[in-house]
Amino acid sequence: MSALLGPNEMRELASGLGIRPTKKLGQNFVHDPNTVRRIVAAAGLSAADVVIEVGPGLGSLTLALLPACRRVVAVEVDPVPETVAARAPGLADRLTVVAADALRITSGQVGEPTALVANLPYNVSVPVVLHLLAELPSMTSGLVMVQAEVADRMAAGPGSRVYGIPSVKIAWYAAARRVATVPRTVFWPVPNVDSALVLLTRRETPDSDDGARAAVFAVIDAAFAQRRKTLRAALAGWAGSAARAEELLLVAGIDPGARGEQLAVTDFSRLAHAAEQV
Repeated sequence: MSALLGPNEMRELASGLGIRPTKKLGQNFVHDPNTVRRIVAAAGLSAADVVIEVGPGLGSLTLALLPACRRVVAVEVDPVPETVAARAPGLADRLTVVAADALRITSGQVGEPTALVANLPYNVSVPVVLHLLAELPSMTSGLVMVQAEVADRMAAGPGSRVYGIPSVKIAWYAAARRVATVPRTVFWPVPNVDSALVLLTRRETPDSDDGARAAVFAVIDAAFAQRRKTLRAALAGWAGSAARAEELLLVAGIDPGARGEQLAVTDFSRLAHAAEQV
């Protein structure tokens, strides 16, 4: 079993290593053992899973993940200090540390992980999730801790006031569901906001072609660039004119007077396909 890090152990470890979390990198370390146990339980891991963890920091979540899966691949911009050997020596052979930027990581660097479990830095949480979903098709599930407001956006469905670009692009790859709130008091340093856990379940994409995905994402970006406008007006630049946008919307079976927040990812896919065919 792992000896999990509490507040005192975390501060002592950080002090000995000369480490302090920085706001610039969006770092907030979890110092509550019950919270990391809760995260691992919510992830629903099996003994066969290979977990990719982004931004392990001092290793508080890593220590809880190791007994629950076959292997943990910990990804960090800078090499992380090795705490597993001291606190979970019997599980040290299950850990691989990859010194890399999660926004540029490739399957060649991390292999074929089956699950993402991470306390993501607030400032890059959505880009990291989107990159990993695109780059690692082997990753069939995920449990990420993000800022509560971001969690709402990630899990929002059409018609919600917070439904937007992150919601639709994540929906291209996976079903997202907010499963729990995490109070700010379990972090060091204490952030100004609460966090939340979002469960991701991979599903079949509307189109497996990378070119199709890029085309769909371009429509999504255009539709939400001017949220208050109807799609006929918002997509005029993308389509070449408002009249052309209306034509494509009608071909795709979408009301030109609708707005982007009313469309599901499959609607955007049909619209991008119409632009290629008409």
